[in-house]
Amino acid sequence: MKLDEFVEFEANERAERRRLASEKSYELLDHMESFQHRFEEATSGDSVFGSVSPSIFVGRSNYPKVSTGILSPVGHEADAASFETNAGWYDERVSISDVFERRTSLLNSNRAADVTNVHDAWNGFLGTQREVAIADRPVDVEIGLDDGPDLDFDVSEADIATPTGPRARAESAELTENPHVPRPVKKTLEDDDWNAEGAMTYLYRRGLDVYDINTVLSAGALGRGEDRRLVPTRWSITAVDDTVGKYLRGTVRDAPSVDSVQVWRNEYLGNAFWVVLAPGDWEYELVEMKAPGSIWNPDPATGTAMSSAHENRDGRTGYVEETAGAYYAARFGVLEHLSAEGRQAKVLVLRHVSDDYWGPVGVWQIREAVRNAFEGEHGEAETFEAAVRSVVDHLPVSLGRLRSKSTMVAGLQSSLADFGV
Repeated sequence: MKLDEFVEFEANERAERRRLASEKSYELLDHMESFQHRFEEATSGDSVFGSVSPSIFVGRSNYPKVSTGILSPVGHEADAASFETNAGWYDERVSISDVFERRTSLLNSNRAADVTNVHDAWNGFLGTQREVAIADRPVDVEIGLDDGPDLDFDVSEADIATPTGPRARAESAELTENPHVPRPVKKTLEDDDWNAEGAMTYLYRRGLDVYDINTVLSAGALGRGEDRRLVPTRWSITAVDDTVGKYLRGTVRDAPSVDSVQVWRNEYLGNAFWVVLAPGDWEYELVEMKAPGSIWNPDPATGTAMSSAHENRDGRTGYVEETAGAYYAARFGVLEHLSAEGRQAKVLVLRHVSDDYWGPVGVWQIREAVRNAFEGEHGEAETFEAAVRSVVDHLPVSLGRLRSKSTMVAGLQSSLADFGV
């Protein structure tokens, strides 16, 4: 499909999606009250309750003494699997309100723990939590609480990775069934000489998705023997995207290049992604444009905020600060596609965060939007410059401003019109 035809096709598709999109919903207070009623029905007089836990959460405050918890969808035990963040949320096309409702339904029964000395910790609360993490399906648990839940649903920038709902201090936790643990996970647990990076790659190659791997990593179940430790959930998400991404980059390092300039597009939860693949050795850049009124740019007077990060064939040596986890999540989505195709490319990902993105849902939506961008039609251009010039007409910034922020676009020839003059 020629690029101009693709752009027109995408514009029509976006118009239809906007027409069908539901209104933003901020009606979380009623949901909180509903949770309180469900919690009171689920607990007995001594605050012991049985539930089904799909996942865990490890905080990062006060590291290395962190809060580590078991997540339980109180009152929704039959649908526990749907409350765990995974690729299926994209397939369901969950809304921002859906995400908030699911996460605020998860009671985080937690205790403080030191991140070290967890290698052989398979008893007590921590052991139960780790059993939940390595299981491949929700597990029946019985939890004893010190007190009722703290209904604190404030959402801040710190909650970007995995916002959770109410919290309660746990006195005890015990499995009431034997969890099913995938054979590859058992192998990584038994091998004390395997470093965490190698174990992550092994699990991905054996069919575990990154969501499963980051939970296992977070529970301190990967790495060399005594070096195993709990990993805060936010950190584990990025660590897995980065590690598996590097593995995938290695699979395409000597692969032939794509033979045409391709433009792919996807839009989800108020985030639009343009992915430009061009012939050449691996190179990657993410440029983010955050509209006034969006969650990361709340002040309408500031104009569109921009951030970017870039790597060449040899990758990066340090953590990306400016675009943080979004950089690794988008890169993973692109590399997964290129590895499946047996190709490498120069890759420019342009992310436009509109004011429809009113609440933080986590980097999973970036990963899945880029992953799924390659499922539909795409446009082709004669050159990388022609692709960028066409796409910029649909962005909230001029080509001149994009050039000033982007390493890959910086080399394109400019005119006064590119700067909005």
